[in-house]
Amino acid sequence: MRKILVVGAGQAGLQLALGLQSHGYEVTLMSNRTADEIRTGRVMSTQCMFHTALQHERDLRLNFWESQAPRIEGLGASVAAPGSFDPGPAQRAVDWVGRLDGYAQSVDQRVKMSGWMETFAQRGGRLVIHGAAVSDLSYFARTYDLVLVAAGKGELVSMFDRDASRSPYAQPQRALAVAYVHGLGPRPEHPEFDAVRCNLVPGVGELFVMPTFTLSGRADILFWEGVPGGPLDAFQKVKDPAEHLSLTLGLMERFTPWEYARATKVELTDAGATLTGRYAPTVRNPVGRLPGGGLVLGVADVVVANDPVTGQGANSASKCAASYLDSILGHGDAEFDETWMRNTFERYWETARHATKWTNAMLGPPPEHVLNLIGAAGRLQPAADRFANGFNDPSDFENFFYEPERTEAYLASIAGA
Repeated sequence: MRKILVVGAGQAGLQLALGLQSHGYEVTLMSNRTADEIRTGRVMSTQCMFHTALQHERDLRLNFWESQAPRIEGLGASVAAPGSFDPGPAQRAVDWVGRLDGYAQSVDQRVKMSGWMETFAQRGGRLVIHGAAVSDLSYFARTYDLVLVAAGKGELVSMFDRDASRSPYAQPQRALAVAYVHGLGPRPEHPEFDAVRCNLVPGVGELFVMPTFTLSGRADILFWEGVPGGPLDAFQKVKDPAEHLSLTLGLMERFTPWEYARATKVELTDAGATLTGRYAPTVRNPVGRLPGGGLVLGVADVVVANDPVTGQGANSASKCAASYLDSILGHGDAEFDETWMRNTFERYWETARHATKWTNAMLGPPPEHVLNLIGAAGRLQPAADRFANGFNDPSDFENFFYEPERTEAYLASIAGA
């Protein structure tokens, strides 16, 4: 029986560990926190998982909360009219919602990761609660057939060099601020179904509003992405959760009053319901070389960390875990050498590169043809639907998003139809 160590108990690490376990591998999972510590800790993300990523969980029978989490059937975009938010309140220049072909869902990672970790242990997996250092991995690389590093923060990431050819940004492009709340009212435009709402404030940042399932049941996530140095970049010194929520709502009142109108009675879901941070979007060399000469393979955010502006983080982690699982199963009893590691990553990169390209494009000022596309989606429902479904399959943006000629041809084709 082949022995595999997975370091990191996030979406990718746990999904991969449970998948390998289901195929008879002897799997050890290392986490720096217990399931209870994760469950009672601070929120970790703003995950919204679309159809393909959800299907990977279903395939492994890990969709434990599917019947409880809200079914997100649409994705909408609103754009504040330039200049209308100075001093504010802003006015909407664009507002539409596209329907998803397959519903999306969001489950608070405190719920999911703690539940999956307990499942892994109950199924006989070896769970080690220990914050791994590079020196630890030098020992483990000699005792396991394969070491997978899925811990996207901390010392271990330093083993994986930045790939400058695939990483156009050296600095964070957004300041992030998250709040999980109860009491948000429905959008009056489409009260009959749940949708993620993407609110774009040109030159300032974005507000995302998404239904989720958390420790206390149904909730909503309010997520600001602020251009560094701008008016939304105001959360760095905020430590008190109540102050965080108050600031979130004040910014909503000025920049997205249509969302603020349904948020006047919200309250935080719990004491750990807020999160702030920032990081530079980075693609890294997938193979880490240890001081003793051993090799480890980076997973998900360790090797491809996109800004959350396009909601691809948890989706990419799930897709990475599924791709790596297939590569491991297909390798049989052969050695997990450097060539295999690089080929395994490149196979995943064929999918991940589309999410990275699209995300990096959305971090910059949108060119005129993209503004035309987003505006046209308010008049042409097929364009709204296609844009919404691109969140599930970003490769489709190659066909109608990046090049003005393709955008114009696409809009002309659906306008004529």
